[in-house]
Amino acid sequence: MIVRISGEDQYELPDSDAGALNDLENGVTALVEGGGKDGFADAYTALLEYVRTHGRLIGDEELASSEVILPPADLSFEEAGREFTGEGLIPD
Repeated sequence: MIVRISGEDQYELPDSDAGALNDLENGVTALVEGGGKDGFADAYTALLEYVRTHGRLIGDEELASSEVILPPADLSFEEAGREFTGEGLIPD
């Protein structure tokens, strides 16, 4: 699975990481939908860090289509309300 973090880089993660990535995203979505502003920053940072640490950085010389595009690291809680709703960004 190819994941882009907007404003940063693209990462290739093994398909076996999809469940863990989806769980992290579901946690962010639950906080956003539940109004959990206090826990949002930590949960979203954990999602991005998972991608950065478990993914293989795709260099600029490689062309790859992103299957998932995550908002930038400086995403506000209010902006997240428009992105993380319902089924979220990561396909099951």
